Amino acid sequence: METRNKIALITGGSRGLGRNMALAIARKGIDVVITYHTKKEAADEVIEQIRLMGQSAWAFQLDTSNTKSFGSFVNELTILLEKETNSPNIDFLINNAGTALYAPIADTTEEQVDEVFNIHYKGVFFLTQKMLPFMNDSGGIVNISSGLTRIVMPGSAVYGSLKSAVETLTRYQAKELGSRKIRVNVIAPGAIETDFGGGRVRDNKEINEQIASFTALGRTGLPDDIGKVVAFLCTEDAYWINAQRIEISGGQGI
Repeated sequence: METRNKIALITGGSRGLGRNMALAIARKGIDVVITYHTKKEAADEVIEQIRLMGQSAWAFQLDTSNTKSFGSFVNELTILLEKETNSPNIDFLINNAGTALYAPIADTTEEQVDEVFNIHYKGVFFLTQKMLPFMNDSGGIVNISSGLTRIVMPGSAVYGSLKSAVETLTRYQAKELGSRKIRVNVIAPGAIETDFGGGRVRDNKEINEQIASFTALGRTGLPDDIGKVVAFLCTEDAYWINAQRIEISGGQGI
């Protein structure tokens, strides 16, 4: 009987860190589902690259801030997987989708807080809840936090606070899902050169040099620095890593 490949679902997989995670996970011999918000062409390109590696891959549109859409998304996903793989289940869930918010506390609006909350906490909580019946035992969840839960930078109060909530949620998920041998960890990237936040770390030379100056390894992070760690967490080699916050920052702000 042919063995079914393991499958990882990565939200926000069309660009930036999510794209890199998807490609790195595929290199481990794992099939991949990615979601995208608006960038279908970019998502299709990621899918094509993964299929060229010999892995199966699929892309779905999903707005992770809209929890009311999760039911239909999960239904469409599981129907496709049942058809393509003879099982509706996945093995790994990577809650990566997110947006930036840079605003001083004095100027932050309630609408801004709601938007970040819906994407970075509520969306993570309820998408995980919806996927739990369709996760194989002994799989894994990787949540995405930020170095900004430890390194305080003015303007990131809302973002950093909600990422702290995700770190706490991770420990609760690990405890509650332990009986199913589902491991749950959270990674906390430092400043990374992507288009996140308008590409400010990648494209603003002054910001890039400033961050590099207080990072032990002397540079800002690159997507490959993150994707490979997430891929590792989706392997048996990482089985005994559970309920952990893993900062991937090159020693930023130590």
